[in-house]
Amino acid sequence: MSGTLRIAVVGAESTGKTTLAAALAAALAHDSGRRVAWVPEVLREWCAREGRTPAAHEQAAIARAQHERIEQAAATHELVVSDTTALMTAVYSRIVFGDRSLDAMAVELHRTMHATLLTALDLPWVPDGHQRDGPQVQRPVDDALRELLHAHRLPFAVVGGRGQARLAQALAAVAPLTRPEAASPAAAGHGLFTALTGEAAGRRGWRCECCVPEAEQALLARR
Repeated sequence: MSGTLRIAVVGAESTGKTTLAAALAAALAHDSGRRVAWVPEVLREWCAREGRTPAAHEQAAIARAQHERIEQAAATHELVVSDTTALMTAVYSRIVFGDRSLDAMAVELHRTMHATLLTALDLPWVPDGHQRDGPQVQRPVDDALRELLHAHRLPFAVVGGRGQARLAQALAAVAPLTRPEAASPAAAGHGLFTALTGEAAGRRGWRCECCVPEAEQALLARR
């Protein structure tokens, strides 16, 4: 469907991407009555099937497969929530293989998304088979993601908190797109997730103006 809204959930390992994406899709379907699809992470399925992580030459195909799944879902749904995009593949290619050759492709594929949610580094690290390297890689992955998002002016909102609080922040972030009638014109250009909907989308280095998650405040202070 040409008018399908696409929402991406990206972030470092063990930051709740899969849980948040599934919960967000369910909440949006319940609240809006729209046909909503949740697209799982292709990499997770690949690792489970192959019993290992992918080699450098296998990264590009996984990135493309993620977006093929997104487009397939978009053909029959009004709203799609995807657990990661090609940006995550590009980031891991950088960190694991020192390879930045996927950056351009990943950015262009990611531009098909209408909203990007970046999960904060505020959850305890949990091992998860082949996909988890350890808590020491969370910061480098988060740094690389932010670098790509800012460098290519891809607007995003940081989502923090636990359980329902995390879901509530995600719903607030996408509300201007999923419920435009609820957005106040008087508030345009101000507030938590301005960059998703207004002129701030083009500002390099955009940052939330208020109500930043505690973990994000601490992160920004350290940086």
